[in-house]
Amino acid sequence: MKRLSTLVTLILCSGIAWTQTLSTPPSGGNQKSKVTQYIGPVEVTIAYSSPDVHGPDGEDRSGKIWGEVVHYGFIDQGFGPSKAAPWRAGANENTTITVSHDVKIEGKELKAGTYGLFLAAAKEGPYTWIFSKNSSSWGSYFYDPKEDALRVDVMPLEAPYKEWLTYGFEDRLPTSTKAYLRWEKKRIPFTIEVPNVNEIYVSKMREELRGSLGFKQENWITAAQFCAQNKINLEEALTWVDVSVSNPFIGVENFTTLQTRASILQALGRTTEANAEMDKAIKHPTATVQNVHLYGRSLLNAGQKEKAMEVFKYNAQKNPQEKFTPNVGLARGYTALGDTKNAIKYWELALKNIPEDQKQFLPQYQAELTKLKEGK
Repeated sequence: MKRLSTLVTLILCSGIAWTQTLSTPPSGGNQKSKVTQYIGPVEVTIAYSSPDVHGPDGEDRSGKIWGEVVHYGFIDQGFGPSKAAPWRAGANENTTITVSHDVKIEGKELKAGTYGLFLAAAKEGPYTWIFSKNSSSWGSYFYDPKEDALRVDVMPLEAPYKEWLTYGFEDRLPTSTKAYLRWEKKRIPFTIEVPNVNEIYVSKMREELRGSLGFKQENWITAAQFCAQNKINLEEALTWVDVSVSNPFIGVENFTTLQTRASILQALGRTTEANAEMDKAIKHPTATVQNVHLYGRSLLNAGQKEKAMEVFKYNAQKNPQEKFTPNVGLARGYTALGDTKNAIKYWELALKNIPEDQKQFLPQYQAELTKLKEGK
């Protein structure tokens, strides 16, 4: 007895808190589950305990889930301070939803954080999803509407039978997804949107470039290209290009850096500067036949036929040893200008010298040549 008393004294003096519990099966056999979906860089996680239609003792509760097991509206559950509690949207502890960044739920703003997720079902009409600032309680016995961060109404949908209550995500798009709860024969969704997803990407890139990733020249260019493509953060993107070119440790000027700067200038509406930068890019020693050709194609797509023709002619002059790609460019340029005779001439020259890796496209090229010969 003296040894036991000494042990207790030692434990109490050490400050050990007896808060741990043994690992035992979940209450009611409701297994814990967790599902995560990313919307771009934004992480969304729903953690819940999953009951089944047949219940902990195997009783068949089919047809009794919605309206009985899941009560309608807000009720007094007979325990805890809440006299008007919604359903816990799962079993056992709070079902929770965690969003790593600010999002919109059904068009309404929700700040980053972890929330208790509750559901007020209805006999008729919409159901109400409730996002509570209280995420650590057991069930909804302690639900307090003053802790609501957000409520949204949605219509429940009929769905194929589902034995286990399950959360998931669908309709996954670059800036949104649809979360849903499925159980028995119902599916209750809610839409999650990240309208500023590109701004979040830029913020992450900015932070990452200040770390070890900033010691690689290509990462500065990748970040700048992202901004150019999405027309976002353009002024800072120009400084990122400057780092990629002029930094004494990693800076390199090449076709890619010049082209990236040109695309940013174009997005800023500084067209004259952009054109000058692209002229410099295609004349840079690192510019390939394909680089120049694709620039000419982009000019054609933009309706700048004369400028495109200048680029195609330059490509042929600069690369006389290349008998295919420059001739294709000339053929397309002359076609755009309405010079059928020269267009046919250069298509024929190109097809006589078609490389092995382009032969899969030969029928398409021949069709274009045929169309010119038939005057179509």
